Formats: sequence, structure tokens, C-alpha cells
Amino acid sequence: MGEFDLIARYFTRPVQRAALGVGDDCALLAPQLGMQLAVSSDMLVEGRHFFADTDAERLGHKALAVNLSDLAACGARPLAFTLALALPHVDALWLEPFARGLLALADAHGCELVGGDTTQGPLNICITVFGEVPPGQALLRSGARVGDDLYVSGTLGDARLALEALQGHITLAPDTLAAARLRLEAPTPRVALGLALRGVAHSAMDISDGLLGDLGHLLRASGVGACIDTSKTINLIAAGAYPISAIGQFDTELLQQCTLAGGDDYELLFTAAPQQRSAVAAAARTSATPVTCIGRIEAAPGLRLIDAQGRAVTQRYASFDHFA
Repeated sequence: MGEFDLIARYFTRPVQRAALGVGDDCALLAPQLGMQLAVSSDMLVEGRHFFADTDAERLGHKALAVNLSDLAACGARPLAFTLALALPHVDALWLEPFARGLLALADAHGCELVGGDTTQGPLNICITVFGEVPPGQALLRSGARVGDDLYVSGTLGDARLALEALQGHITLAPDTLAAARLRLEAPTPRVALGLALRGVAHSAMDISDGLLGDLGHLLRASGVGACIDTSKTINLIAAGAYPISAIGQFDTELLQQCTLAGGDDYELLFTAAPQQRSAVAAAARTSATPVTCIGRIEAAPGLRLIDAQGRAVTQRYASFDHFA
């Protein structure tokens, strides 16, 4: 099968909102009148971002999900995406489920595949996603204000828990590993929550490299500091996904490492004024996404961790860095 046969068989679909389908030199997008384009790119590299034996359907899902998560953090509605795919060889048994997982998530969010590139090489997946947002309504990292509540969506640490088990560092019961691995390999982009937070949140970003590392980017962009209650974050790894007995065997340090610096969560981190607590709760309800207040924004630069009694936590946690 040649390159263009591959594209035609697995990635060519009827035109939805774009002026052209896949196959021309450029895609033509027409956002609604008065909207701004929101654009983001993410790359997944075998051996760096996923294991060689990762289920192809889940990998297709994740490749788009991590990009949709960026749109969610901006409060943007998905429009379209491009796919650049390097393959060692053409394998129909891999391509079919990969395309199925990718396009099922695209359909769920009305996000159209409009172009890209394919080539031979080590397995590498790069997606660029396009969304739209009204001018002045995009959620940014730079908007956090002193006194804001600090929130995260969903659960944290599940993906890191799965990674620790898959790398042989810990042992999880089969059902617990399956649940955690699903969060690692098939994250849920919080697009509906991001849309619901427009006009409510002061700032937002998604959590991809770990809560503390990503929060540091937001704090620097906003010129503020923050205080996090670690008794709130540690509970997010056990927010209903696993029986308490499944994680109770592990020490607090491991669980805090997973929740505070684990990475691959793809949840939303956002801030909002205390006066917006009812609006935040409404956004959580309408988007069917749980949110948890884990701290507050402060004027003093830097990040402070406290325990349930308000005592300083001195343990340091390092988030993921590709080049560290």
C-alpha cells in the first residue's frame, strides 16, 4: 500500500465544516464570523510518550485527546486537526484500530481531520488542532489574581500510578492496573468544562507534565504565587476509581509524587474568584466534570505546600521535563 492509498483508506472522510477535505496542498478553514482561531500542536513519540505495546485504538484516542485538552484549557471549541504520522511500515492491523480511536474522539467533539502528512520512519504522531473562541474570552495562563481559588478537574495521579506499575516499581491488582492504565492511555479531554468556564475562570491550563510543574508556568505568567493543601491533592488519586485497599498499601510519599508531579493527567488547572464558587460548581455540573479546590493564589512569588494542619511540607517534587 502506497502513501496516498494509506491516506485514502484510513484518513479520508466526507467534508464537514472545512472548505476542502484531505488531499489538497492546504486545508481551508472558515471560523465563525468574529471568532479567533486557537491552535496547538503535540507530538507523541514511541518509547518516550507511550510503550511499544500500547493498544493502537487507545493510542489514536490519546494522540487527539492531548491536543483537545489544550483547546479545553483555552476555552476553545474544537474545529479541525491535521495529522503528521511517521510509520516504520504499513500495517493494516495497527492502522485500522488507530484510525478508529482517533476518529471516534474527533467525531465526539465535532473536530474534522483536514490534512497532514505521512512518511516512513520511527513511530511518531504529531497533531495540530484548531479551535475557535470569541475575542477576549480565551482562558489564559496569565490571568490568575491574588485571592483566587485554585482548582483541578477530575482525578490526579492515576497515569503515574499505572506507569510505576508498568515499569515494575510497584505491584497493582489487575483490575486496579486496568483502571489506572486506561487513564494513562485514554485520557478524557475536558472540553465541555473549558467552555463552561469562559467568563468564570480568571486563568487556566491543562496538566500534562505534573501539577506542580504546570502550575509553576501559570504562576510565572500571572506574576503571583500559590499555596496548595496537599491533604486535598492526595485524595484525588482515590476519587472513586479504585477501592481504598488498592492504594492504601502505598506510602504517602509515592501517592503525593503521583498526584503532585505525576504527569499525563490532562486535567484542567484553573483559578477563579471566591465569589465565583457557585458558578464554578454550575460549570462542573453542566459539563459532568468534578472539580476540587486545592488551594489559593497569593501575592508572594513561589509555591508553598501545606498539610491538613497548615504546616509547611518540605518534601520537594519534580515534575516531568523532556530535557532534564
